[in-house]
Amino acid sequence: MFKVDNAIIMAAGTSSRFAPLSYEKPKGLVEVKGEVLVERQIRQLREAGIEDIVLITGYKAEMYDYLKKKYNITLVHNPDYLVRNNNSSIHVVKDFLHNSYVCSVDNYFKDNPFEAYVDDSYYAAQYANGETKEWVLTEDQDGYIDSVTVGGKDAWYMMGHTFWSETYSQEFIEILESIYDDEKTKDMLWEDIYMEHLDTLKMKIRKYPEDEIFEFDTLDELRQFDPSYITNTRSHILKEIASMLNITEKDIVDIQTIKDETNEAVGCQFNVYDKRYQYLYGENEVTLL
Repeated sequence: MFKVDNAIIMAAGTSSRFAPLSYEKPKGLVEVKGEVLVERQIRQLREAGIEDIVLITGYKAEMYDYLKKKYNITLVHNPDYLVRNNNSSIHVVKDFLHNSYVCSVDNYFKDNPFEAYVDDSYYAAQYANGETKEWVLTEDQDGYIDSVTVGGKDAWYMMGHTFWSETYSQEFIEILESIYDDEKTKDMLWEDIYMEHLDTLKMKIRKYPEDEIFEFDTLDELRQFDPSYITNTRSHILKEIASMLNITEKDIVDIQTIKDETNEAVGCQFNVYDKRYQYLYGENEVTLL
């Protein structure tokens, strides 16, 4: 059994698909069923006896500053969050990784999944009945992951947090350091690197029941889980759009981000009564497409 040393919460990304809420604040600061996502996760970690918590910031980092005083956590900024994928977040906390939980700030755990002692490195997973586009896992006879594929059917798929033992952490950092300056590494998720080294980076599947771990990629998905967002999106932009079109917030659906040539979010498109509209941030104007 490994005594958990700390928890690393990854919160650097822009979550651009979560438009327009993510334009106004980081996704980890969105309130879900009465609790802010990151604060709920910190609370659950502390209830499991894990006091040492590191939050990796990037996008709108200053909005997370209050957590340092409120919860006495460590904030580590990832300056490369816009030009590299999340392997850069792992890189900036390489000195913190020991027997560590590595979590995503936007996960909502129905029940507390964290423990003070863990028996092996693992990736949390849920079961897909039927087809899924998620990252599907298979395991060998000892329960270690021996393949990862994108998409599958009737299978366990990656969903939620991970635990890295001291040995796993050091092996991963050693591999990451050896390829970090390669141009192709910039666009890789840390999971991509893991997938290329399954024989070395041994990790089990930690299986969770259906509807235990949630992730909201879009506002429409959040609305399914927390119906209060149907009529009150907590978004100044959507309230403004509703006022311009003389509709209610619940009429605004199927929201998608508009990005410019630098991959920065500059606006959003959405449906109202089967018509498609566009709104560009800062222009305060709705256009029918």
